[in-house]
Amino acid sequence: MRFMATYDLMETARVTNQWLGATAQAFGSYPAVAMIPNPAFRLLAAWGEVTERSFARMVAKPDWGIASVVGEDGRDHLVQIETLVKRPFGDLIHFKVSGRKPRRRRVMLVAPMSGHYSTLLRSTVVSLLPDCEVYITDWHNARDIPLSAGKFDIEDYTLYLVEFMRHLGPDIHVIAVCQPAPLTLAATAYLAEQDAAAQPRSLTLIGGPIDPDANPTEVTDFGRRVTMGQLEELIIQRVGFKYAGVGRMVYPGLLQLASFMSMNAERHARAFSEQILRTAKGEAADHDKHNRFYDEYLAVMDMTAEFYLSTVERIFKKREIARNAFTVDGHKVDFGKITDVAVKVVEGEKDDISAPGQCLAALDLLTGLPDAKKASHLEPGAGHYGIFAGRSWRDNIRPLVLDFIDANATPAPRVVRARAGA
Repeated sequence: MRFMATYDLMETARVTNQWLGATAQAFGSYPAVAMIPNPAFRLLAAWGEVTERSFARMVAKPDWGIASVVGEDGRDHLVQIETLVKRPFGDLIHFKVSGRKPRRRRVMLVAPMSGHYSTLLRSTVVSLLPDCEVYITDWHNARDIPLSAGKFDIEDYTLYLVEFMRHLGPDIHVIAVCQPAPLTLAATAYLAEQDAAAQPRSLTLIGGPIDPDANPTEVTDFGRRVTMGQLEELIIQRVGFKYAGVGRMVYPGLLQLASFMSMNAERHARAFSEQILRTAKGEAADHDKHNRFYDEYLAVMDMTAEFYLSTVERIFKKREIARNAFTVDGHKVDFGKITDVAVKVVEGEKDDISAPGQCLAALDLLTGLPDAKKASHLEPGAGHYGIFAGRSWRDNIRPLVLDFIDANATPAPRVVRARAGA
């Protein structure tokens, strides 16, 4: 499957379905068909509208959509996105809130590179903005990066995090969500040995696979069953002629999306069927619950082949992080060298992607860190999404994380906490 023709065939199928949806919507919306007393044409137009929107979103990067935040003065303060560090495969951006004093809490969110854009953490950003200066890693779509930019694997990812932490300075508090948790821990250990003064004050790891074998799931079992050769032959393709990254070897976003959808195929089919009926009845809206969710969920990005394959081989199969055997640029990092960065682990009781115990394994690796600087929280009844963006995050986890940040700040900030929904 490692051919541009295969990639272009998938893109052709996507464009064809988008065109079919637009055509059906236009045909079913003619005034003439409204005179026919048959709901088929209204359903046809509704199917077309939902189909066209869905397939168009698959290649569109979502906007952050954060226009303003309410301050303690009761006024709306505009939010501007500024790029602090620009790199070929990802940037460090800052959500600058105009007209208010900078917050003492400075938080760097490490977003996953696992098929979706960093905007997947939009609600997490919104919940932190009233109380924090928020920075986030904004990863780029591999199909838009020319071959001349070179490779990008998990070691490069780790070095990007090292650079971002150095840029922000030692008074930063890092929150890593899901996939980047082990690599963020590795970046911190790297700094502990190479540039101790640049280490963050605290590190919060949320639902990440530090040790995938600690509590295996369907995801980890898949990584164990399939060989690296099978993975490379089955899912790796070359970017087609339509994009700037033509010829780059990637794990295509469309293939990732097919995998995501297949895990809960019945639920997704029901959701789209119900949305078509709501659209036909005139009950759907541009920003209703369905569209808000699927506009983000369907927006997928390609990962470089070397990043995906090295993640599977080194994190899941060889368990280099779990065994404290991870190397970066020829240097073996030692998690025992982390001695003064407070580390908190957050897990969800019903997380079926990074099950409880996988992230908690990080605390056992930190042999040089005093117990007083270690903390953990298991959120009852919470799934994977809920621990960083759902109700569990807003109501329970976010306050705990902010208290953990305050307890490990130097000096401890004295600020008035705003409401998460402000």
